[in-house]
Amino acid sequence: MTRTVLESKSKTTVIGFDEPFCVIGERINPTGRKKLAAELEAGDFSTVEKDALEQVACGAMVLDINAGVVYNSNPDPNLTEPPLMTRMIELVQGLVDIPLCIDSSVPAALEAGLAAAEGRPLLNSVTGEEERLELVLPLVKKYNVPVVAISNDDTGISEDPDVRFAVAKKIVERAADFGIPAHDIVVDPLVMPVGAMATAGQQVFQLVRRLRDELGVNTTCGASNVSFGLPNRHGINGAFLPMAIGAGMTSAIMNPTRQVEMEAIRAANLLMNHDAHGSAWIGFSRVLDATAGGESFVDASRAAMEAGGGGRGGRRRRRA
Repeated sequence: MTRTVLESKSKTTVIGFDEPFCVIGERINPTGRKKLAAELEAGDFSTVEKDALEQVACGAMVLDINAGVVYNSNPDPNLTEPPLMTRMIELVQGLVDIPLCIDSSVPAALEAGLAAAEGRPLLNSVTGEEERLELVLPLVKKYNVPVVAISNDDTGISEDPDVRFAVAKKIVERAADFGIPAHDIVVDPLVMPVGAMATAGQQVFQLVRRLRDELGVNTTCGASNVSFGLPNRHGINGAFLPMAIGAGMTSAIMNPTRQVEMEAIRAANLLMNHDAHGSAWIGFSRVLDATAGGESFVDASRAAMEAGGGGRGGRRRRRA
């Protein structure tokens, strides 16, 4: 059975077909967040600290770290991203002890993150583009880490799910040429907005089944993409995630501070028999009870975690 193993300094998270759905917190990313980007350019990491702590309290099992700030004083990301990535990873690791996902389109920033990260992080990402394959796969092999494989190539993002599957297969095969096993490839089949493509959800569910059955790989996605441009996005996301889990998806890059989505994932874990004896759901009920009483989801999640009843999953690494 496919198991993608991620590690922090002392904890292990496993992405797998028979594991609880892996929530990868997306918030530490300045893309589309002008306030956070401005703070980072000014050397202010207060929002990063807040986001790290809140996401873990709400159930994130992995934290995505993106340092893609466009500096007004120096717009060259090859110079600005690597040191910022290092600083952000060191800061986050000092606050929380869960595995990280190093997220950048700049290979130098990816390597800086790999050098700074403790344990075994997830690398985000490689695509089917030839240049990207040649730059990223050697890093994956050198540091012995798993990688997110995004199903687009030099021709762009295809609306045809068969083409996206073919790109994923190509990446898995090229990774094998570098000695990288399929269990260390986490494929993102690319979720299209359902508001623009009515069959987007159905396409993803079919792709996830094929990726699992034919390639034997774990899968992930940017979950909120499915609801882009529509009202009540959290309701759509909350329905999409359990359906994706039922189709075989094993992780998502998402916002864990959203109650609707996290409640849906907890329930799906229970119904898929990925929550032994319902212990995580029972622990999570403390959070639901507190929010029904008027407490915010973030505060209720933090209180439940501190009391030991948040049902956040994760396990201690065994010492050799």
